[in-house]
Amino acid sequence: MRAKPAPINTPEDPDAAPRGFSIDAHRLAAPKAAAGLHLVATPIGNLGDITLRALQTLAGVDVIACEDTRITRRLTERYAIAAQLKQYHEHNAEAARPRILEALAAGGSVALVSDAGTPLISDPGFKLVREVCAAGHAVYALPGPSSVLAALSVAALPTDRFFFEGFLPAKSAARRARLAELARIDATLVMFESGNRVQDTLTKLAEIMGTREAAICRELTKLHEEVSRATLPELAREADALETRGEFVLVIAPPAADAEVLTSDALDDLLREQLAAHSVKDAVAHAVALSGRPRREVYARALELAKDLRGGDGED
Repeated sequence: MRAKPAPINTPEDPDAAPRGFSIDAHRLAAPKAAAGLHLVATPIGNLGDITLRALQTLAGVDVIACEDTRITRRLTERYAIAAQLKQYHEHNAEAARPRILEALAAGGSVALVSDAGTPLISDPGFKLVREVCAAGHAVYALPGPSSVLAALSVAALPTDRFFFEGFLPAKSAARRARLAELARIDATLVMFESGNRVQDTLTKLAEIMGTREAAICRELTKLHEEVSRATLPELAREADALETRGEFVLVIAPPAADAEVLTSDALDDLLREQLAAHSVKDAVAHAVALSGRPRREVYARALELAKDLRGGDGED
């Protein structure tokens, strides 16, 4: 018989040590947190970036819901927080959410943290917040570290308008197609990338977005933090020598007002991909929408490529 999961909160023990946390050997008391869900931003690398309010809340809640208890425990041990840690991640979220809702219904307090940074940014917290709000429970935001904003602040690129993409698709063709769509956005682009794909992504970015300025932000706030600023072709040429261990944030400048959105080579790649699966008419319509180039130019180039791909006059 399967064991029944333990409740996510536990009643107050009158004999338990007072809630609190320590900073540089100084012990500070923490009041019991207000009932509700507390979204707590945690450091993206340097554990000294935690806020006082975050420490007070983590020490004061009934339980901390986290992606990986091992990672969150480094933070709680650093500040001597005696917290109950429970996993909440994309693989157990469906089962864990009802237990969190039960705890909140009973008047409990739960802190939600990600492995690093602000919860809900590329993690499964959105559905939990939506259900907590629908149930009428309080939700509190505790702002703090974010790799998105940290990268924007050091990239030396326009920050008045930006678009956060998160992680690109894993498959190469899907990644190229998505980058072609992103190329049309008139804003600074911010995206996450893994070390094993960052070189390929830089190559595709250079092919699709041309000579835009960009920044590679690696291991922000950590011991081996690196920020490289150059044009996309320059960064792509140097990609083979790039240290691929660690966490990457890529920041790409918006297109110039008079710039072609897609280079000629990128347009050809897009058309070949579309012609392989669609008619010339449909391929042209899609390419015009993504490239920003005149339809007459795209149509003429599509006919030339269709002749090579299919033979004949290219019409269909």
